[in-house]
Amino acid sequence: MKKILTFTLIFFSTISSINAEEIKRIFVGNKDAKITIIAFESLTCSHCANFHKDVFPELKKEYLDTGIAKIEFRHFPLDIAGFNASKVSQCNNDGDSKILNSLFANQQKWVKGSSVQEANENLQKFLVSEGYNVDFEKCINDKEIEDFVLNDRIDGVKKFKVNATPTIIINNEKFEKTLNYKNLKKALEKLI
Repeated sequence: MKKILTFTLIFFSTISSINAEEIKRIFVGNKDAKITIIAFESLTCSHCANFHKDVFPELKKEYLDTGIAKIEFRHFPLDIAGFNASKVSQCNNDGDSKILNSLFANQQKWVKGSSVQEANENLQKFLVSEGYNVDFEKCINDKEIEDFVLNDRIDGVKKFKVNATPTIIINNEKFEKTLNYKNLKKALEKLI
């Protein structure tokens, strides 16, 4: 038991010390905006998909596209399918949210399968059907991207006590109200 605990501590301290600055964070909005929103999400989380469907379009229109705020997407995978999808969304390393948004918008098309292999096959088929040109095996086996995704999850727990998805952070403060556009708008208006 002691050896397992020691290995676990060494493993997580190694991950958290890796410098992943060369991997671009996925974000939308003005990078120098006064308001920074951080969204900790899992690509297999239905509540996160609902956030992207019901809240994000208005948020984008009113605050992100106008330069008032930016949103940074942080990975908080809840399962291996979410973990692999997170790695794929980061794989092009261009900071673009297109794949991430598509995975949320079409979650029902790819989040299925009774094994990791089946889940990966469904994810891969979805990406091909949507015309995304990614080297799937390279993406899910890329150690730097894997560490980047795991570091997001570790940082979320350590810095913000994230324990569910989606968790929204606004200017380093955890958003504690029910996550809907009306409540989010009230919080953002106080910061303008």
